[in-house]
Amino acid sequence: MSDVKNILLVGVGGQGTILASKILCAGLIDAGYDVKMSEVHGMAQRGGSVTTQVRYGKKVYSPIIGKGQADVIVAFERIEALRWIEYLKPDGKIVVNDYAIPSATVLSGKEQYPEDVVDRLKGAFKNLTIINASGEALELGNIKAQNVVMLGGLVKALNLPEVDWVKAVRENVKEKFVDLNIAALERGMAV
Repeated sequence: MSDVKNILLVGVGGQGTILASKILCAGLIDAGYDVKMSEVHGMAQRGGSVTTQVRYGKKVYSPIIGKGQADVIVAFERIEALRWIEYLKPDGKIVVNDYAIPSATVLSGKEQYPEDVVDRLKGAFKNLTIINASGEALELGNIKAQNVVMLGGLVKALNLPEVDWVKAVRENVKEKFVDLNIAALERGMAV
């Protein structure tokens, strides 16, 4: 049986999904894990989907996660959780930001944003954590820190005490945002 763990991070362009993934990878590498990462920007600058696949363990040969193989899915937006749910293992964990970003079709009136996303997720998954990451980030003074709040929720789900997550944040964000992001990480870990 493989010791490789699979994490799928999904969000919308501009939410900081890739930065959160880079911090995640830096922390895991520093702790001695072999890490592979793959990222996809689907019209990311225009509010499209962004996905990052991170695999770590003793030896990882590929960055790609297949359907039904993700140990953890981190969704930075509610609909993205539903969009990628088929990648989660039956006993996998899901960490969801209780945040909605209407798509272009919703904004144009062609579709309705489903209001029951969180209820649908609660009904389908026992290993579900819902985080109001945008609210936590706003309390810290900058909504852009919601990505690191979500990273904190993932860190808690992974339970990897040997990883120095604060060091990973310090080494991967601009100096003027380090304190904000460390506070965001701690907020996410406390949820």
